[in-house]
Amino acid sequence: MESYKKLILQNKAWAQERVKYDQDYFKRHLHVQTPEFLWIGCSDSRVPANEVTGTEPGEIFVHRNIANLVVHTDLNLLSVLQYAVQVLKVKNIIVCGHYGCGGVRAAMTNNEYGLLNKWLRNIKDTYRFHREELEKIEDFDKRADRLIELNVIEQCNNLAKTSIVQRAWKNEQRPNILGWVYHIENGLLDEVCKLDYTTKLDPIYQYIIE
Repeated sequence: MESYKKLILQNKAWAQERVKYDQDYFKRHLHVQTPEFLWIGCSDSRVPANEVTGTEPGEIFVHRNIANLVVHTDLNLLSVLQYAVQVLKVKNIIVCGHYGCGGVRAAMTNNEYGLLNKWLRNIKDTYRFHREELEKIEDFDKRADRLIELNVIEQCNNLAKTSIVQRAWKNEQRPNILGWVYHIENGLLDEVCKLDYTTKLDPIYQYIIE
């Protein structure tokens, strides 16, 4: 059997299983979604947002890209962010990285990856900002793990620099921005930072919000 056909069969079994134990499982989500969380995570197939957090459909709005980046020119990410904050009114935004991230590790090398170079440049910048701390760590794997944490913190700060978040902070005192890192080896999450409407930004990034 072709592998993709197996997915269709598994989908049918999953849907039947849900309805078997809860006849209204799908009906509840038919006309509205009211997630409390926006998840910005890595595209890595080993870090699925719903499974990692134990959430059901409708509870978490998801955006994923390589190395969970928040780039100020990424219209895809910004569209998701605006919809989540302004329309869905999420209370929390989670930026979740994971140890062993291939994107971060690739950015630490001088290898040439074609188009991907442009994306990884954002991680290289984070490395440059923290070069002194990182290069004191001799072991490559441990240095990569620390850069993964610093990358999550940097992306949380990038969210705070957007007018989308700043407007919601001023007018509604939400959302919280949470930086997490996932351990692939044991399935656990660590919190590495938290920002909220009381967070002080460098004045150069602060918009005048009417």
